Amino acid sequence: MSQISSSNSDGHQGEWRLLHESIGISAMHMQLLKNNKVVMFDRTDFGPSNLSLPGRRCRYDPNDTVLTKDCTAHSILYDIRTNTFRPLMVQTDTWCSSGAVLPDGTLVQTGGYNDGDHVVRTLAPCNGENCDWVEFPRALSERRWYASNQILPDGRIIIIGGRAQFNYEFYHRNSQGSSSSSHKAVWLNFLRETRDDDENNLYPFVHLLPDGNLFIFANTRSVVFDYKQNRIIREFPAINGGDPRNYPSSGSLVLLPIDENHPIEPEIMLCGGASRNAFQLVKKGTFSRAASTCGRLKITDEQPSWKMENMPMPRVMSDMLLLPNDDIIIINGASSGTAGWESARNPVTRPLIYNPHRELKKRFSVMPASPRPRLYHSAAILLTDGRILVGGSNPHIYYNFSGVDYPTDLSLESFSPPYLASVYDQYRPRIIETDEVVHYTQSFSLRFTVPRFLKMSVVSVRLILPSFTTHSFSMNQRMVVLKRIRVSRVTSNTYRVAANGPSTREIAPPGYYLLFVVHSGIPSSGMWIKLQ
Repeated sequence: MSQISSSNSDGHQGEWRLLHESIGISAMHMQLLKNNKVVMFDRTDFGPSNLSLPGRRCRYDPNDTVLTKDCTAHSILYDIRTNTFRPLMVQTDTWCSSGAVLPDGTLVQTGGYNDGDHVVRTLAPCNGENCDWVEFPRALSERRWYASNQILPDGRIIIIGGRAQFNYEFYHRNSQGSSSSSHKAVWLNFLRETRDDDENNLYPFVHLLPDGNLFIFANTRSVVFDYKQNRIIREFPAINGGDPRNYPSSGSLVLLPIDENHPIEPEIMLCGGASRNAFQLVKKGTFSRAASTCGRLKITDEQPSWKMENMPMPRVMSDMLLLPNDDIIIINGASSGTAGWESARNPVTRPLIYNPHRELKKRFSVMPASPRPRLYHSAAILLTDGRILVGGSNPHIYYNFSGVDYPTDLSLESFSPPYLASVYDQYRPRIIETDEVVHYTQSFSLRFTVPRFLKMSVVSVRLILPSFTTHSFSMNQRMVVLKRIRVSRVTSNTYRVAANGPSTREIAPPGYYLLFVVHSGIPSSGMWIKLQ
């Protein structure tokens, strides 16, 4: 046996679990931190949430569009280990914002709406009860609402786009710990060119490529962008079919895993979206069929073209996440309509798992359905143990729990992919020792146990950078398969793997990653390492 298939239709199709009926807020944004806690937040301008701030604290904001005094929380910190949460306090509006994690593990959240659209907020991981959001007003040079963030090899964050913002800027934290944009915003005409009557270029899909340039996708077009020289160095063919893929048409896009054991050929995969003019049709009462296609694009091909394939069902507003065994999960969303208030119908509650290495037409597996629709303003992230955390869904201007087709959802669920089924426990590795710090190009070793070892060639070591997920885009998400040197037996069921740290900061920017050992398609739980 060379590779165990944990996503076939073999009766082990994954499992849903309700973690909390209510966490008090609808989880519009999510980020996993290095202390195994998840930051979630919503927005401040819809009125009170269902979770009070502790100690009779209240938020006073004369600029808030709904409540100038608000004693409820709009952000929480969720503890994976204990399945508990506590409220956090945001002062200004975080609606439809963006984020990235600095190399030291601090979450930097940028922009939002109204009085929050120029604000930078930071949250440093801590294990006490006192850490909370710190806000830096006017830290951004331009309004950032529906923008995208990407961590860069030098530790800065580039912030691209936003509503009516055809430009980008850089964030850095200075030696005194204050936050600021490094200079005035820089014009990016590509964003202006890709805006149509429904916009369809908000939350542009941005990924750092292994050569240090950026891949940017907006509407139907994509480019390689040299942010150091402010120039587009390559443009690709528009995606087949002409359907827009960015907000509000809201497909989802990932950079496929980078494998350092083979020549590096970066590849993009994009799935779902809405039909042209879908946003306008909703205003007339027509919810058009969402896009059912996925496209894959090899960035380095001499004559690149989108290789298209069909999902088992159409999807808009889904989240795409890289799984540690090379699969991709597509979760949440609807099959009709578009993103926006009251703008979608026919929730798609069955996740898909996509195996990029199988032959065409055999790559998708349909998972069991969740009982809970997850539509506009839902989110999902990968957890340390390999589960998917799922929350949110509020397609209404305010919280609305009755008299509507899809009430606001405050619950929190997890989905366990098939590789977590107990039938695979005998093949599941468990890391028992690894370095806490991994250095670029330098070799390191780790030890793991596994009840039934198959063979050396089916062992791999992977790093995953956890994503900041909102609005169907998992910002900063990437996986690197490390160059393996050797696997050796230590005892009857204990093995040592030697691997090399990533070759460059462009392949893997510095910071905290989850390290997984994968044995014949079955991953261990992740261990946090610092890459520097």
